[in-house]
Amino acid sequence: METMETKSVSTVSEEGGQRAEAIVEAAGRLFFAPGFARVSMDDLARELGMSKKSIYRHFPDRRGLLTAVLDRQFTAVERTLAAAAEDAEGEPFDVRVQRFLIAAGTELGRIGAAQLATGRGGDAMLRQYVEQRVDAVIYQRIDELFRDGHRRGLLLAPPELLGEITRGALERLFLSRLPHELEWTAADLLRATVDTVLYGAIRPTRARSDGERLATATSAARDDEEEVSP
Repeated sequence: METMETKSVSTVSEEGGQRAEAIVEAAGRLFFAPGFARVSMDDLARELGMSKKSIYRHFPDRRGLLTAVLDRQFTAVERTLAAAAEDAEGEPFDVRVQRFLIAAGTELGRIGAAQLATGRGGDAMLRQYVEQRVDAVIYQRIDELFRDGHRRGLLLAPPELLGEITRGALERLFLSRLPHELEWTAADLLRATVDTVLYGAIRPTRARSDGERLATATSAARDDEEEVSP
């Protein structure tokens, strides 16, 4: 008797988990489509062919459901970035950074994280949640990559500066109209952005050593400080 009861409870639990997963999957399709802010729980119920009551049995409100959707998305992002880092293992440092940044930027664009974090979701708590997850899943890993390059003497600029530049570039890129105005694909623009972060945008008139470039940058920074000093 105990075995039959245990099996019955297990079956109910499994069916409930499958239904919750189906709800999250359908919500992801709707919520990450253009105009998702206007998607209601009624729309989701119609998409699933079930009542709102059934949805609320698993998720108490729209915010809770969207959080579950985002959790699923960020789990997939973590897998993608881990695979990108593994594939680039043993490659030169700039290749490792390039591949990771392209993978990170691609994932940000796919889930619309930049738009969500800047207000597309219309929910302050949700925006904070997205910002925290993006920081933990993507930017902290980028920062660690730059710190590793700094420890190995491979960077001319402070890793903190490169981290801030990279964050701003990636987030701004996905809110920009540049892909349309330049008639580039988002992927092309992302690669150009990554190359600019890694190698700079100005071609030198003559070859200079790393030491000369660093000395020039340091001197310019000191000059700027002296100009603004009282």
